[in-house]
Amino acid sequence: MLKKTKPIISLILSLFSLTPTIAPALAAPPRTPDQEETCEILIIGGGLSGAATAYESLLAGRTVCVTEITDWVGGQISSQGTSALDERGTQRSLLFYPRGYLELRERIEEKYGRLNPGRCWVSVSCFMPYDGHGILFQMLQDAAKKGGGTFKWFPNTVVKQLDISNNQINRAIAIQHQPAAGTPPINTEPLSQVIEDAYRYQNSARFDKTIIQFVPQPSPEKTGGADWYVVEATETGEIIALADVPYRLGIDPQTYLDPSSPVDTRDSYCTQGFTYTFAMEATETPQTHVEPPFYSQYAPYYSYELSRLASFPLVFTYRQIWSVKPDAPQPGDYKKRTIFPGDISMQNWTWGNDYRPGNREDNLIYSRNQLQATGQLRPGGWMGGLRAETLRRGEENALGYFHWLVEGTTDSQLGAGVKEKHPNNRFLSGFDAPMGTAHGLSKYPYMREGRRIIGRPGKTYPEGFTVAEVDIAKKNFRDDFYLQNLAPDTLHYLWGAVSAFVPPDVQINSMQEMPQRARATVFPDSVGIGHYAIDFHPCMTKSPAEAPGNSERAGIRRGQGSAYPFQIPLRAMIPQEIDNLLVAGKTIATSYIAAAAYRVHSFEWSAGAAAGTTIDFALERGIFPYELIDDMPSKEWELEILQGRLEENGNPTAFPETSIFNNTWDEWK
Repeated sequence: MLKKTKPIISLILSLFSLTPTIAPALAAPPRTPDQEETCEILIIGGGLSGAATAYESLLAGRTVCVTEITDWVGGQISSQGTSALDERGTQRSLLFYPRGYLELRERIEEKYGRLNPGRCWVSVSCFMPYDGHGILFQMLQDAAKKGGGTFKWFPNTVVKQLDISNNQINRAIAIQHQPAAGTPPINTEPLSQVIEDAYRYQNSARFDKTIIQFVPQPSPEKTGGADWYVVEATETGEIIALADVPYRLGIDPQTYLDPSSPVDTRDSYCTQGFTYTFAMEATETPQTHVEPPFYSQYAPYYSYELSRLASFPLVFTYRQIWSVKPDAPQPGDYKKRTIFPGDISMQNWTWGNDYRPGNREDNLIYSRNQLQATGQLRPGGWMGGLRAETLRRGEENALGYFHWLVEGTTDSQLGAGVKEKHPNNRFLSGFDAPMGTAHGLSKYPYMREGRRIIGRPGKTYPEGFTVAEVDIAKKNFRDDFYLQNLAPDTLHYLWGAVSAFVPPDVQINSMQEMPQRARATVFPDSVGIGHYAIDFHPCMTKSPAEAPGNSERAGIRRGQGSAYPFQIPLRAMIPQEIDNLLVAGKTIATSYIAAAAYRVHSFEWSAGAAAGTTIDFALERGIFPYELIDDMPSKEWELEILQGRLEENGNPTAFPETSIFNNTWDEWK
């Protein structure tokens, strides 16, 4: 399955400069675009939500342009290396997923002859990231043929500027980079070393640039609505920031809607940790492992985290993406699993290659104030909105974690005498290795959180629509923490928000007597579904994240736990101020706590499917998406037609037996 590649650890280490990068300079004005591309739908970001948007749009016969900062489509399952599908058992047992996601699973099984070629235990499907790209790219090509659509793919491309007027994006200017003559191929250097170059208009010693102007495809039959639509499907909410629409970033303050929040005022610097994944292969004989020059800086961080997890076989097989003996008997105890030479594991571990900065000195995703200070909100000044220095630290942290796995003997959380050496493993790098990079790390970090839009104000959401903790969390909001830490008025509103439907013939004398519902909020404008636990990888307290003795930010994990099956409201996908911009993926309108569940594979696909179908519907009818929800909670008959189309196409908008009268969802574990 995998072509063997010679370890090149010395080359890898040379790619990670120890010299901090400087704040990005203001970009030069653009030259005349080198080419112009027309589209009905411009999708910015080729992750799972962007791919799902393209899939449905192509089946509908639309002309679709997709830009992607890497050269792989698929995001989580490919360029971010997290090729282990995060699913909940009940939803999986019913195979209650969007049609495109089901096709993706089927094609994975067809490719390998089994759904789980890695025989991992975190998921029912773990596979090679490069196959994630190949399978998904073929799906998009096939969708174009089947639906009569046109698929325009722009890898290694970033959007630099937007032309916005009259509440619409009229054009977008993008930069596509390719290696300059005599320089190494794409994916030789890690992202931190090339990201700032990728956003500059000028050719450099490393890259030649093509300036692409995206504009609407002419349509003589158009009678109303938008000329085209732009979809925000990036991993960090780049277009949200570049367009400067209202959004949130980081921890939200405690309110009755997010009562588990640990802060009273917003903290824009504490976002969930990001992860540079990598692949490692078990070998028959011990390997020689060169200690990275920066290892001592990060070694104080690494840990198995919990005593019950303190096992190398457990960690290796957790996300094993290739098994040489997939049918060999294995014990139920993960700590005793047999690892065979040639088995390949993908690493994604909280106290390992997760990098979790949380302060203004080292946060990864720049806040709006930081974007202003670095000139990125000026015309032509956009540089991606990320701190390259923090990317570099995350890359080093990941390489150091591999060395800890094979040679380390310390454990920051469990102390001495726990960690043993495991030298019979090698780090997989090279263009034909699982991650497809010379350095062996994923092409882009796995992002758990980005900027999150604030939806439009409405009759029941005067400050803007947002999905909150109380809409999805499966917890008792009358336990001691809330009774002791919330003000009486806040408690009153909280209990009202989570109260169950009470038949008219039942007498209720006070709010304290109101029963709590045992389901998620039922949104009348739902256009998709998702189900996952509220799962945090919290930022660290001190800077830098790897500082000896550092700890997770206090109180964040209070919000985590089980969630009910939830819905994707159309209102969460429509930003303020711009009428032809739709948001898909992790950057929809959710609170910090709710976002910790709205971030996994099948959700991203469902949100993208909703975006593609909604845009096709809007173009067909000559309306704007906001017109489908602007009179809520009054009945919206065109919204019901859209929801019917989604259901007919095999894209569910609700789980079975969803109803405000059904308060017994306890079977959804």
